Amino acid sequence: MSDENRIRLIASQPIRGRILDKNGVVLADSRVKYSLIIKPQSVSKSNWEKHKLRISDLLNIDSKIIQKKYFEGLKNQQLSVTIIDDLDVEQLIKFKENADNLLSFEIATKLIRNYPYKSLAAHVIGYTQPITNSEYKFLASKGYQLNDLIGRTGIEYVYEDFIRGEWGGEMVEVNSLGKFQKSLGTKPSIQGNDIQLTIDINLQLVAEKVLKNKKAGAIIVMDPRDGAIRAMASKPTFDLNFFSKEFKPEKEYNKIFNSPQKPLFNRALNAYDPGSVWKIVTALAGLESGKFPIDTSLETKPCITYGSQCFREHNDLGFGLIGYEDALRVSSNTFFYQVGYEVGVDEIHEVAKKLGFNSLSGIEISEQENIGLVASSQWAKEGRGWGEPGKTPWLPEDIASMSIGQMVVQVTPIQIARAYAAIANGGYLVTPHLTKQDEGYLSDKSRIKIDIDPKHIQLVKNGLIKVVESGTGASINTGVTNLPPVAGKTGTAEDWKTGLDHAWFVCFTPSDKSELLVVAFAQNTPGGGSVHALPMAKEILKVWNKNN
Repeated sequence: MSDENRIRLIASQPIRGRILDKNGVVLADSRVKYSLIIKPQSVSKSNWEKHKLRISDLLNIDSKIIQKKYFEGLKNQQLSVTIIDDLDVEQLIKFKENADNLLSFEIATKLIRNYPYKSLAAHVIGYTQPITNSEYKFLASKGYQLNDLIGRTGIEYVYEDFIRGEWGGEMVEVNSLGKFQKSLGTKPSIQGNDIQLTIDINLQLVAEKVLKNKKAGAIIVMDPRDGAIRAMASKPTFDLNFFSKEFKPEKEYNKIFNSPQKPLFNRALNAYDPGSVWKIVTALAGLESGKFPIDTSLETKPCITYGSQCFREHNDLGFGLIGYEDALRVSSNTFFYQVGYEVGVDEIHEVAKKLGFNSLSGIEISEQENIGLVASSQWAKEGRGWGEPGKTPWLPEDIASMSIGQMVVQVTPIQIARAYAAIANGGYLVTPHLTKQDEGYLSDKSRIKIDIDPKHIQLVKNGLIKVVESGTGASINTGVTNLPPVAGKTGTAEDWKTGLDHAWFVCFTPSDKSELLVVAFAQNTPGGGSVHALPMAKEILKVWNKNN
């Protein structure tokens, strides 16, 4: 073989696997992107001006922009400069028809990630980005190339190895002038695997729609029997296709990365004050402790003093002598203050742990998840996470706040979904999941019997049925026909950071053998859970009922 002959490798990009909904609808795939480029160092100087003006007229591009990019490319000794990053079909056809007269310009093709529904389920699907130089040092051994794509968040990140595929290429022999001599063989690239989610696009679409007029919030739709997530939406959101752009406009970049609204933040997995949706935990703590058995009745009052503060009933009157079911139905504060204060912080903390609070939910996209906070006497003794040990004691005011889900309780919508699923399914803690790739999610470990008396769970369930029949959640039935019986709970929580209320509504249906659970959350939306969160859940139930 001549010393002047050389072997070159022409790499062929793998096609990343698709992400599909439960019915096979494509949520993420790959498409070919066509870019208009010039190679500044090899441009014919004599024809440049003529070609520049021709392409300017043909594709309606300012000739000054073309000239600027050309000069910058020469100055920086770039091998190629992109004039238009992503040609549309009309531009591509026009160029192809006139290519013989535009020798200074070329079309470059590249496979990019494509999201047909743009921002739909953005926090679940996640996005890809090119690997960095520092990452390449240790990813090269795994078959990654420079500027290769890698999943950064969501399903794209968690199932990177499953989705990405493998590079292929052709070995060719060239002579000393770099001209092709012969092919020495090819290795085709291997396409990545498709991955099917538990998401139902019909429910996802309505979940995104009902959040549109809210400043911020989250929706979770889940099967309470096994934890399969049917929809997960977070507002504000972002267009996943932004990350497929080679050139990212500063305005768009700032809107995603530097906005105080934090659109990349998955609110379905972030912790907030739960307000009255927490009262099921206090109820179960009272029942499990034995201090407030099933037949308990307590006198509710306009307000009850704990420490230096009088904690009010939300109607400022009280509801008379009531038991657990009616306390949940009317969402009495003073009933649960009395239960919480008597059983104590650690009993509530223990029951909360059994229901999945103060721990990660087990969902695949746990890199986005917040563990939350459920206070305990030990937590206070150790400094509450910010003070000196022994100098931040547990206060009477704390237990009153904790009893109704305020201040010393911060939980995520996904944790609320798990806890209410345990009420809906008769006492099993399920693992929320977005795919069925991992067989572990289908095993017994994904559905654990919790150590709480089934009679106590049934009593709480009866109260949640009453909430919807004649209590704070009764409007779920207004203007709706043929909806199966629903059980649920409204919640209004004061945000300790801003003072603005959060609105919550959790429900499951049919109330007897439940198939669907909805958590609706509107962040910093004063007016109450029945006003702002319940209507969102109602729209989801209507679509689900119609499709089933």
